[in-house]
Amino acid sequence: MTIRDLPFFLRFVMQDEQVSHLRHSLAHLLAAAVLELYPDTKRAIGPAIEDGFYYDFEFSTPLPESALPTIEAKMREILKTWSTFERREVTADEARVIFAGNPYKLELIEEFSTGGQMLTTYTSGTYVDLCRGGHTENARAIDPKCFALDRVAGAYWRGDENNTMLTRVYGLAFATKDELVAHQAMLVEAAKRDHRKLGQELDLFAFSPLVGSGLPLFTPRGTIMRKLLEEFVWDLMRPYGYDRVTIPHMAKVDLYKTSGHWDKFQDDIFHVKSKKTDDLFIMKPMNCPHHTQIYASRPRSYRDLPLRYSEVTTVYRDENTGQLAGLTRVRSITQDDAHIFCRMDQIQQEVESVYQIVTKFYETFGMSLRIRLSTHDPEKMENYLGSDALWESSVGMLRAMLEEKGKAYETGVGEAAFYGPKIDFMAKDAIGREWQLATVQLDFNQPERFELEYAAADGTKQRPVMVHRAISGSLERFMAVVIEHYAGAFPVWLAPVQVLLLPVGEGHRDAASEIATALNMIGIRTEVDLSDETVGKKIRAAEKSKVPYMVVVGDKEVAGEPWQVRRHGQPEQVALTREAFTEQVLRESKERSA
Repeated sequence: MTIRDLPFFLRFVMQDEQVSHLRHSLAHLLAAAVLELYPDTKRAIGPAIEDGFYYDFEFSTPLPESALPTIEAKMREILKTWSTFERREVTADEARVIFAGNPYKLELIEEFSTGGQMLTTYTSGTYVDLCRGGHTENARAIDPKCFALDRVAGAYWRGDENNTMLTRVYGLAFATKDELVAHQAMLVEAAKRDHRKLGQELDLFAFSPLVGSGLPLFTPRGTIMRKLLEEFVWDLMRPYGYDRVTIPHMAKVDLYKTSGHWDKFQDDIFHVKSKKTDDLFIMKPMNCPHHTQIYASRPRSYRDLPLRYSEVTTVYRDENTGQLAGLTRVRSITQDDAHIFCRMDQIQQEVESVYQIVTKFYETFGMSLRIRLSTHDPEKMENYLGSDALWESSVGMLRAMLEEKGKAYETGVGEAAFYGPKIDFMAKDAIGREWQLATVQLDFNQPERFELEYAAADGTKQRPVMVHRAISGSLERFMAVVIEHYAGAFPVWLAPVQVLLLPVGEGHRDAASEIATALNMIGIRTEVDLSDETVGKKIRAAEKSKVPYMVVVGDKEVAGEPWQVRRHGQPEQVALTREAFTEQVLRESKERSA
């Protein structure tokens, strides 16, 4: 039997595993090349990752990116001499001899040999590495054109900023050369669309060292975009009976000890000490515990359920500075958050409703969705709250809903939240990248830990089920995705400035300003270019700012003749009356058309 004879799902899993083994093999090859070129280098770890591989090294002198072509050429040279990855079991003492003088490998040896268990090494040619395995069976079958070194970055050993800063060399690798070339082309396009660059050029957000790393400041234009996204989510939710709530940005630590978040995430939480009392407060890292207390504030009946609490609010997480990246990884995270408290018999309908909201939301942006059922790992139950039976039951509910509706999905074992399973939605952007943004999650644990109740029809006290849901995820991260998805050229409904008026001369400025005021009054976001530049330069500047519509205002336009309307990215102009133009812009805004 060949891989082509297997069912599709098994073929997919096996192909994915083969690519992972290829990438892991190339990490070994990278380390072998580095050691030949820089013999005094100390190796750390080198795993396969989503689009390739990396290896962490301690170099005696800094490694410039200009050295990557030389290392890559050495990798291809060494590859010709490799055939297999020979596995060998060794004792901890034998491993210490093999990797003597390498503090990183010696630390791993101590960690993995606890209880006297054997370790494994893998040898290819003259290269030996401490490794659990997972390699290409035949190194000679590796296409030397299917990989390329990508970049150099800094990385703390074991991700701890108190440890040594190592040099991480990243590589790209795919099953075929064509896939590699396509991915490299995508990276070039992604660099052009970088939200950090476009966000500054379009005046959407800023960062200040006085405010702090990972704490973005949104300009008037950026704030308009945020509010438009908030309103869109709310418009989609309104038919489903959500109610808005408001909570403070901090709470006593007791709230998060009760919820279970403190034990899991206390190192990632900002602590606030009161000078007036001995109470320890924290900046809220999530909203769900607060929402449970709104539910618990009064008696509830089965007739009250479901209760759907919605809020757009900011949470705070103490991320390592080295992990912060523009708007995609921040310390202040604004969530379009909602929590549903419902009965067991209401779960399926509530999850289906969230699915419908998510689908409509991402359709508007032209993003396709892939679904993942994120479950617990039965072999690591210490990472989760609740019993095995509770987890099996809750996973089964989500699986049954997806299968009953005929939804295609994959299963992500170990990807669940610590309090319950979830359905995650991966959105694909304009250049083919996937982003995990929307989610719907079941939670039987917080209602139990907070002893939430409702009176059932028979008079007994029952626990509600808590459903967590997010549509855009965090506004910061979603804005980064949207900026790059559209390359800054937003559709009319989302553009902070929809119309830019370009007066021909000084004598047309007042008329253009009056027109702008009138358009703003009816809800069309309009600005006027009052610079002393020529019309040609104004048009070029308007194109660079990516405003959807621009209109030159001269004698004819002031006299009431049809406007010559230019759409961003389109060289030709269209003649429209003022009334027809305003109707068009208002219609595109209302319909949220692309």
